[in-house]
Amino acid sequence: MPHNKEFAGEGACGPQEFNMAKIDVVNLEGKKTGSLELADEVFGGINEDLLWEAVKHYRSAHRAGTHATKNKKLVSGAGKKLWKQKGTGRARVGSIRSPLWRHGGTVHGPQPRSYDYQFPKKKLLGALRSALASKLSDGKLMVVEAFELDAAKTGTFRKTLGKLGVGKTTLLVDGSKENRNLELSSRNIRGVELVPGNQVHPYHLLRYETAIFSKPALEKLQDSLKASAPKHKAEVA
Repeated sequence: MPHNKEFAGEGACGPQEFNMAKIDVVNLEGKKTGSLELADEVFGGINEDLLWEAVKHYRSAHRAGTHATKNKKLVSGAGKKLWKQKGTGRARVGSIRSPLWRHGGTVHGPQPRSYDYQFPKKKLLGALRSALASKLSDGKLMVVEAFELDAAKTGTFRKTLGKLGVGKTTLLVDGSKENRNLELSSRNIRGVELVPGNQVHPYHLLRYETAIFSKPALEKLQDSLKASAPKHKAEVA
């Protein structure tokens, strides 16, 4: 579990400096093996508005967009004029497929389209920093030395998650390019998802109750997010 930050400064109005937060690193048995320093540039604050934007963009980009209605050209029915234009005393009509008629075409109805739109990369990285900070503040961020499994066994890995004390839903983030045993062991466990370290999204962190990172994955992600963080110094209230 993360430790609280320790603050030391010149006073209420003067500049203040603080030590970096630390988080325990455990093995797959749940025993502490060390600690990892967390950069304040990454875990220093939470921007809820930015998180909302990132989740909205993610969900919009994954919409199927396959909805469709039939217009006058696509509905079934002959195109013959039903009666002559004048002299009948009835309203003029050109086709049985008219939108004014029952079973006629739909005017300006939804058509297949993509709901994806451009989302600035800086905002996405900022949302990812906020999502990590939120998980840390909730005490739902865990770090393991590595996901080293001897065999691909779902039952054994389920017991491993029990030893780690995870919640009902768990996100696994691994930094290795290929971990076949981890992939096969976790894919059939309900409420568990495995995501590569370079593909983790704020949506993933907010969706699952607990996030478990391998130490190399979190170190690499932290370095990347730290490099993209704003260069100005954060103000401490």
